[in-house]
Amino acid sequence: MPRSVNHAASRERRRKILKLTKGNFGRRRNVWTVAKNTWEKGQQYAFRDRRKKKSNFRALWIQRINAAARLEGLSYSKLMGLVAKQGIQINRKVLADLAVNHPEAFKAVVNKAKEAAK
Repeated sequence: MPRSVNHAASRERRRKILKLTKGNFGRRRNVWTVAKNTWEKGQQYAFRDRRKKKSNFRALWIQRINAAARLEGLSYSKLMGLVAKQGIQINRKVLADLAVNHPEAFKAVVNKAKEAAK
């Protein structure tokens, strides 16, 4: 019995990957095995970095809060300790936005937190 292969389907699978690697340089764009490896590695990076993005943003928020807090004479850790002690329910994302875009509101939060120290 002759061997049956579905060449149309396998060619379509390859064409789909080659289309996805269209913008790459050199053999990464048009040689099947290299293009497949490139695409798979890109998918791994995308999966990893969707999760990493969250910690990158948290680090950015902390840096912004720290910079603004030091202008008020506090360090980041002192400020966050005072905010927690005072029972102020505000997350780092909002606090960083206040520090950058609304400095007077950030100053009000800092002053409210400083009341806990007295």
